Amino acid sequence: MDEKLIEKQLKRVKQAMTDCLKDTNISKLLPGNKNLLGSGKMLRSRLTLALGNASGVDPAVLVNAGAAVDLIHGASLLHDDVIDGGILRRGAPTFWKKYGTNGAILFGDLLMFKALALLIEVDRSDLLQELIDRTGEVCRSEVEQELILRGSPGTWEECEDVARYKTGSLFAFAAVAGGTDAPGLIDALREAGFILGTAYQLADDVLDASGNESVSGKTLGTDDQRGKTTAITATKNAPADPVQYIHALLDASSARLAPWPETRGAWDAFLNVTMKPVLSRHLTAG
Repeated sequence: MDEKLIEKQLKRVKQAMTDCLKDTNISKLLPGNKNLLGSGKMLRSRLTLALGNASGVDPAVLVNAGAAVDLIHGASLLHDDVIDGGILRRGAPTFWKKYGTNGAILFGDLLMFKALALLIEVDRSDLLQELIDRTGEVCRSEVEQELILRGSPGTWEECEDVARYKTGSLFAFAAVAGGTDAPGLIDALREAGFILGTAYQLADDVLDASGNESVSGKTLGTDDQRGKTTAITATKNAPADPVQYIHALLDASSARLAPWPETRGAWDAFLNVTMKPVLSRHLTAG
């Protein structure tokens, strides 16, 4: 995995994210809110770039797909902070604390539609449909967690299902966007992405319960306050060692790609260089 190339491409991804707002007045708010677009870990776009570079996917497609998925992710964070009452995001005040809940919700809506337009620009209707489908799963899972499961500790199966769709869906898109049309590969990448995102969300549940806000840069403890079903509350049928289980999920995501050694190599490099250090910080923060 060429880290220098990825860092160079990430600059283009960030530029695409800001450029898509230039025709709106909201662009005036970006300089004073550096914790909004392109300021996070950008794990999803990094995954797209890592896979796509190894597979020879058109760089313009990779950049726009990476920008699209991180715009959707950014929109979900804007909405989540309103729902959870979070006051800190990426080490700075959340958008809704500065501009109100109405502003945060409307800005999140705008980002979603701008994201979809980026895939039209590169004439990838297949990725457009993929992003629509996966974003719909994120919304469905968020609704279920809020309206059906909230107030219940839930079972491990319910917790894992929430994690799969709430967070795994966008990782699934990111993986698909970096793939080719080799027979069976897109389906394998999608499932590997779902598994990877599930592991990430379960680790984030642990971080919310036991992490350090000054280190994580975001408001923690809101899951317990709001009675969410998480990897901490869902003890029924839970694995004996949840941390070990999370690491096993990473191995399972890689195993899905065994028939495609080159793609699996890029996947494993992303896990080792980018994903595992992040999960380690989540699981040991305190």
